[in-house]
Amino acid sequence: AKENEEIFIPQKTEPIILPRSSPGLQLLQRLRDEAHRFALGYHRKIRKRETFTSALDTIPGIGPRRKRALLKQFGSVQGIRKASEEELAATKGMNQSLAKKVKEYLGDYLSTSPPVSPSPYQGEGEV
Repeated sequence: AKENEEIFIPQKTEPIILPRSSPGLQLLQRLRDEAHRFALGYHRKIRKRETFTSALDTIPGIGPRRKRALLKQFGSVQGIRKASEEELAATKGMNQSLAKKVKEYLGDYLSTSPPVSPSPYQGEGEV
């Protein structure tokens, strides 16, 4: 920062300004920078997790591999929902009981969740 760092203390109206070479100021700067780094890392982790979640994540027995196989086979959650139980069961890593569970969960999940309006930033068509 090109300006002096101002330190505000509760119940005081005027800030404290320490010299740039002050060990106390350097300690406060390190504490601030570390807290900021920690908060940003946590925020990015949460945002990343939210970005990659889908209705498939709520289905017991469907982990990352099966989720990937289903999305590869059918293209989207909507495509998976439209598929028959037999088509789902024929997908790598799936069986009849999991296929039935997927159909049940997606039917309930998509009928109870509010409709998602298309993003103005995406192209037309199904994503």
